Amino acid sequence: MVIISSRIFIKRAENNMSEIKFSSAQKELLVQKLQHYFASELDQELAQFDADFLLDFFTKEMGNHYYNQGIYDAQQLLTEKLDYISDEMYQLEKPAN
Repeated sequence: MVIISSRIFIKRAENNMSEIKFSSAQKELLVQKLQHYFASELDQELAQFDADFLLDFFTKEMGNHYYNQGIYDAQQLLTEKLDYISDEMYQLEKPAN
């Protein structure tokens, strides 16, 4: 019987993750989204500088949590795909007498 491990655990040192950076266009779009959210949901005007500062804060303080969740989600998907492949390979196995 062929067994492919379905559990992959990736260990990394904390310092291996690069800093989260956005292009100018991405940052501009995210700042606009923050400003729109503040205006429509909180009825508050958020100046460009303040929105930029808030985005930097969210990125620095919370970005790693979103990044890690993305890694966990990708790991789960990979595990599911490897389980499927393992099952398919088992179906290919021929009886050996």
